[in-house]
Amino acid sequence: MTLTRASTTMDRTDANNARLERKARLSWRRADAARRARPGLRGLGILCTALILLGSAPASAKPPRLTLLIVVDALGSDLLLRSKPRLKGGLARLIAEGAYYPTARYEYAKTDTASGHSTVATGANPWRHGIVGNQLVDRSTGKLIPIFADPDHPLLEAPPSSGDVSPRNLIAETISDRLRLATQGRGKSVAISAKARAAIPLAGRLGQAWWFNDTVGKFVTGTFYAKEFPAWVRTFNNRQLPQSYFNKQWTLSLPPTEYLGDDDRQYESDWNALGRTFPHPLNAGLSSPGEQSFSILKCSPYMSDILVELGKAAIVGEELGKDQIPDLLSVSISSIDFIFHQFGPYSWEMQDAMIKLDKSVGELIAAAEKAAGGKHNLLVVLTADHGGAAIPEEWAAAGMPSVRLSAAHFQDGLSKQLQARFGADLVAGVQLVEVYLKDKTIIDKGLDGAVVRRAAATWLANQPEVLTAVARDDLFRDSEPSFGLDALRRSQFKERSGDVLFLLRPFVTLSDAKDGADHGSPYAYDSEVPVIFFGKGVRRGIFRQRMSPIDIAPSIASMLEIGNPAMVEGTARVEAFSTGD
Repeated sequence: MTLTRASTTMDRTDANNARLERKARLSWRRADAARRARPGLRGLGILCTALILLGSAPASAKPPRLTLLIVVDALGSDLLLRSKPRLKGGLARLIAEGAYYPTARYEYAKTDTASGHSTVATGANPWRHGIVGNQLVDRSTGKLIPIFADPDHPLLEAPPSSGDVSPRNLIAETISDRLRLATQGRGKSVAISAKARAAIPLAGRLGQAWWFNDTVGKFVTGTFYAKEFPAWVRTFNNRQLPQSYFNKQWTLSLPPTEYLGDDDRQYESDWNALGRTFPHPLNAGLSSPGEQSFSILKCSPYMSDILVELGKAAIVGEELGKDQIPDLLSVSISSIDFIFHQFGPYSWEMQDAMIKLDKSVGELIAAAEKAAGGKHNLLVVLTADHGGAAIPEEWAAAGMPSVRLSAAHFQDGLSKQLQARFGADLVAGVQLVEVYLKDKTIIDKGLDGAVVRRAAATWLANQPEVLTAVARDDLFRDSEPSFGLDALRRSQFKERSGDVLFLLRPFVTLSDAKDGADHGSPYAYDSEVPVIFFGKGVRRGIFRQRMSPIDIAPSIASMLEIGNPAMVEGTARVEAFSTGD
């Protein structure tokens, strides 16, 4: 037989391998005898063997290149569950291919946008991150102060405003901050929303935050984040997408017979001339686009489409997902909340908005997937900042013990009670679950603050619509577990919370609006939201165990291998993730 060079080489290799194998067997026998003679070294031998095996194994899976965090404002658990049969796009894909927790629950009392987004971003409750609500009450004037207001950092390329502009009041580190620090600034983080109070906590202190400004009709930021617009934001704004919707109408996606209930329902709001029935004009009866028409646009599903386009622009402009260094794109979709407040969660408008949201989310995921180089390089997390109650009159008509309680009337009753007892006007304001008192007046009158606060709590507790009330002095006095007190405790941040905290009974809405729906309680309809993980390393399935949105940030941190945000209270949901891709 004539041997080729290749076959000769193979024969020599085989002979060498045989000699090496004999030497290895002899070495193993000697090592085994030594281990038997010295049992204490057995563990060391096992460890060395394990290290050798690990060294010869393939490199461990790398973190996803791009994480897409989607927070759908006011997407309560029940809303998504009701909508599931009609979903065919991005939401349907997330549920079918992801790890789906149908009912994660915020465990604090005041469920609103600023608190919810801050909790998702930090993995902590308000008592740690300090964002106790959308607004604070100025105790001297009674005026409302936006929680992210900052006079030292005005808006960029927009008229001066007293609104939300910077994360100055956000005490805790966010997942965005953690990513930026862990990658030494190489990993990028961009947060976008129609609301400043959503974009700001998602960006934290070290990311970028962009939000829609009604006055100028474009996306802006504060000087805390930037001194000038980057090219990709300027280019996007120059497209004038919000202006392009001016002469359009919001029309139904499906035939009218596909929608449950009636289109024109009592107690829906006719805000800004949007109307209560389809089709809804988006021009507010104006001759050209302006602040009012931009406000109406935010209350339509088309703002979600604009946010998707901005997300795509961010991906391209910042080159998100392009390399192995992990990036974060956070998108808060606000239109569902605006629609909820005006029309309620059971309206035709909400049903249609969910159909359109399904499509928008699908487009956003597709863009992120393409940028990351495939699903195996992408992590998607979807959740909500809070849910939402039904229109109180709608609940009452169905037979539930629901009532719309006037906040002004409620505050007036408490003011009169304290005036009669202490001889002074002592109430600065009432916000959802809190009463703010006039500290200066209490001091000037020589009153005992604790006595005043407890008197206010006693009056509140005796009101038929109130479940429980407590002065801040007594909030942590009782160590016994209590649903109401525990929720109020997690909402309380001493420097910013009210002087007296209270909970209304279920199905009671505190509002001066005469129509529409609201949120802000710890009850399931307000506090339960979906959480879905999708993409790299995610186990598909429905997970019905107890969960809180404080688990989102540590779960993302675990997947990105960057360590937890500093004040995190939650834990990574290891059951939702596999060890491989």
